[in-house]
Amino acid sequence: MTIQPVVTRRSSEAAPRRLRTHKRPPARQASRRRPQRVQWAYLAAPLALLAVFTYIPVASLISYSFTDWDGLSRGSDNIGFENYADLFTRPEFLSVFTVSLYYLAGALLQIGLALYFATVLCFDVRLGNLFKGILFFPYLLNGVAIGFVFLYFFQPGGTLDAVLGTLGVSERQWLGDPDLVNSSLAGVSVWRYMGINLVLFTGAIQSIPPALFEAAVLDGASRWHQFRHVIAPSIKPIISISVILAVSGALSVFEIPLIMTGGANNSETFVIQTLKLAFNFDKVGLASAGAVVLLVLVVLVTYLQRLLVPDDRVELS
Repeated sequence: MTIQPVVTRRSSEAAPRRLRTHKRPPARQASRRRPQRVQWAYLAAPLALLAVFTYIPVASLISYSFTDWDGLSRGSDNIGFENYADLFTRPEFLSVFTVSLYYLAGALLQIGLALYFATVLCFDVRLGNLFKGILFFPYLLNGVAIGFVFLYFFQPGGTLDAVLGTLGVSERQWLGDPDLVNSSLAGVSVWRYMGINLVLFTGAIQSIPPALFEAAVLDGASRWHQFRHVIAPSIKPIISISVILAVSGALSVFEIPLIMTGGANNSETFVIQTLKLAFNFDKVGLASAGAVVLLVLVVLVTYLQRLLVPDDRVELS
């Protein structure tokens, strides 16, 4: 039995048609590439700013840390790791980290107070918004203004001594006594930065579904049990971020002690010491090495905190 040639032609014509159905039209490919180009066009400006103002300065900072540049001359010599060796052999370099412990303790106290007030004010409290505004207001003030205000607050015979005098407490040198100056400055930082943590915690608590609180109330949970079993697990990522910011802030304190004491009376912080090395003693290379060490410490602390307290995903349902 012979096969008609017409059938053969149909089969031979059908195969190319099947192959053509798998090809994507060029117009559709162009339409899919266009959104990617638009996305990269929008990302070009922020990426350029990030590179110019972050990555390039960091690279320059690292390169300066291996030189003896004084900040004024056009040339400098490469001295290797001598700046880093000089830093870790200076006794004053390690002593400034003990000052950071005061600010770290103040930052942890600040987080605890902000978490307490955020939890209390998120429940039905009369004039709750007013209290939130009062607690957040110090964060809106300029740091220089805060420094000058608290200079009068802590001066001998000033506001603090007047208030404590009514309780029978004698006057003290709050900024002149090396044993009291760091505690006083850390207290100013607590007063100033508690508001931003209050806002973060308040926003996180308000994002918790109300059904969880209603179920807790029906089960007879008290305010403490609601905080322990509903609020704390739900806002754990925000608490973790606040702890990271607290540690990095304690290591890089600068504004308040510089304005109020200038680093005197054992209140010199790491950043103030670095600035003095760069601009008072013309040791920009050594100061750059100190800045690199500070950067590594912040990154290391952040990594350890993420490793020890991972951010588990919270299902709010």
